[in-house]
Amino acid sequence: MSSGRKVVLNSRPGNDGAPVPGNFRLEETTLAPDLKDGEVLVRTLCLSVDPYMRCRMNEDTGVDYVTPWQLSECVDGGGVGVVESSLCSTCSEGDVVTSFNWPWQTNAVVKGSALQKVDPQMVDGRLSYFLGAVGITGLTALLGVREKGNVTKGANQTMVVSGAAGACGSVAGQIGRLDGCVRVVGICGSDEKCKALVDELGFSAAINYRREDVPTRLKECCPDGIDVYFDNVGGAISDAVITQMNADSHVVLCGQISQYNKDVPYPPPLSDEITETLRRRNVTRERFTVLNYMNKAEASLCELGQLVQSGQINVLETVVNGIENMGDAFCSMMTGGNIGKQIIKISE
Repeated sequence: MSSGRKVVLNSRPGNDGAPVPGNFRLEETTLAPDLKDGEVLVRTLCLSVDPYMRCRMNEDTGVDYVTPWQLSECVDGGGVGVVESSLCSTCSEGDVVTSFNWPWQTNAVVKGSALQKVDPQMVDGRLSYFLGAVGITGLTALLGVREKGNVTKGANQTMVVSGAAGACGSVAGQIGRLDGCVRVVGICGSDEKCKALVDELGFSAAINYRREDVPTRLKECCPDGIDVYFDNVGGAISDAVITQMNADSHVVLCGQISQYNKDVPYPPPLSDEITETLRRRNVTRERFTVLNYMNKAEASLCELGQLVQSGQINVLETVVNGIENMGDAFCSMMTGGNIGKQIIKISE
């Protein structure tokens, strides 16, 4: 029997809705010595924590495309690892593989059919990128902008991204710039993040919502109004952006992290005033779920790989070491402690 460690859901968040590290528990685990047909033994290299996971901590996720985590059972999410042994025809020892439902374990026995083989050369060996810019997060950014943003080269468009220093927002803004927006403005929660957006990712400007008056700064940074809004946060920030949107503009409704700890439906309801603004200006605001566009995933991931390799997209990451820090990393990410993708490195 080989042993390892795993993270289970210890409890659900309390009445205030905010997750705490104590909601997770580290346990020792033993793996059966013999694989069954179709099974693979994997060693985990990196795990991902993402805002959508907050919904999985509830008894009911409120959406039909992700299931809730069960109490005292192993938690799962995006992961990348290496095959150590295999009784599956599609996986060989040494293959690097990824999954959207990777167990939070140091090593695990999983069905080979649940794994996707990836090519480390596609990311110059930086395997954590398969969980971010060249994974589901990058896909969400690229396809969100392309399918719902209506960005047109030469149309003199201005894009605003909220949660702009997060894993998805940081890529979405760069896609907007590459696809033809003349101005890309990011909204985030620290001066350090603002600096990274402008200096490292090529945003035109960045607004620190904790320290600056968002409506005033939006007017300064977006003198011609706003044509595309990539919304990762919802709430008061989004209301401020929508108020300054042009006629026939577009909201890409990607996430609503400011609302995830509250007991409200997804997407959360808007005020009458904002609803009227959307109607009067003919602003489209459609929910975007990347899982509805998986027929475009392969080509889009290849494009993202090329954009990253060529340096046209820069990748920001915050890396924490050790499976024992999963709960801390998750809670930090939920309160904006990360710049770019929050990664937990489990083994070399």
